Amino acid sequence: MTVAKKIESMLSRSSWIRKMFEEGTRLKAIHGAEKVFDFSLGNPNLNPPPNFKTALQNIVKNSSGTDHGYMSNVGYPHVRKSVAQYVSVEQNLAISEKEIIMTCGAAGALNVVLKTILDPGDEVISPSPYFVEYNFYVDNHGGILKAVPTKPDFSLDIEAIASAITEKTKAIIINSPNNPTGMIYPEESLRELGKLLDSSGKKFNRTLYLISDEPYRKIVYDGFKVPSIFSNYTESVICTSYSKDISIPGERIGFIAVHPQAVFKENLLGGMAFANRILGFVNAPALMQRVIASLQGVSVDISTYARKRDLLCKGLANCGYEFVQPLGAFYLFPKTPISDDVEFVRALQDELILVVPGSGFGRAGHFRIAFCVDDKTITNSIPGFKRVLERYE
Repeated sequence: MTVAKKIESMLSRSSWIRKMFEEGTRLKAIHGAEKVFDFSLGNPNLNPPPNFKTALQNIVKNSSGTDHGYMSNVGYPHVRKSVAQYVSVEQNLAISEKEIIMTCGAAGALNVVLKTILDPGDEVISPSPYFVEYNFYVDNHGGILKAVPTKPDFSLDIEAIASAITEKTKAIIINSPNNPTGMIYPEESLRELGKLLDSSGKKFNRTLYLISDEPYRKIVYDGFKVPSIFSNYTESVICTSYSKDISIPGERIGFIAVHPQAVFKENLLGGMAFANRILGFVNAPALMQRVIASLQGVSVDISTYARKRDLLCKGLANCGYEFVQPLGAFYLFPKTPISDDVEFVRALQDELILVVPGSGFGRAGHFRIAFCVDDKTITNSIPGFKRVLERYE
């Protein structure tokens, strides 16, 4: 055996998203890319906004030799100040640069937070369906992920979450807009969740953290807004990135924002700065920090994703698929006509359609479609979706 038993086990149940993406690569080599309808990976297909390129060029042109050296593990002060000013408006709460830590994307941010707060055996609750990598992020730091199903419309089931909280619970991770459903958790649900965490913390005499994973915050439709986490619970932390809203996932740039009134704020911030270093991130990428400092609030044209959503939803509804129309992000999570979602996803592969089974997100009987693709991919795939559904009617 050449790898650790734990890694070997993880590989055997590794992300369905990556498995389907790799299958797409294989099929494209055989059939040609234009004949394969790949909805497997949430990789933004829109170009970054023009001012991203302008900011990048200006910074590269005017950089000095010292601009590429080490810095504080939490990031450049002027960048954190710029981020804090924007987050203060977004969260309707005054936040300073001291409460901001720049990170290697939202994934880096989540791992830094979990490394800081988890002791071995601590439980982290996540409403399901959830982003599949949460399993591995929590396990990375000795924790145990505890999935709690959401309601049929994918809204939070506060009673189910209450039943899942024990003396071992340390945090809950929510993701709104959600991957894979596109659900935005409403203000009322977040208020109830905050009250529940507060009362449960007092009951078990420990701080329960609310971790909000928010890379899709700006990708919302139909006039909806993502409510403020900080307005609804004091012991909360935001983890996010610029990967989706300005289409730069490969640049790995994001941040952590800690509620300024968190009881153990100084301990949290100190621990996260230390974790950022010892996890090997050291600091967020220097070049990208300087770029995003001038791009707060900037995003791609969200109406383009809204059009793709409507195109896909109309096509699948006409075929007879059942689904909850997403309010945000760029995913659709329809029901499968049979209980075995893996079998149904394999049947779609016969039509060269690549999607991800819902069981990979902790919700069997569904499948995820990432519609951040060309319009032709959507329209040309609809006949195949229809033919497969008709097999099971």
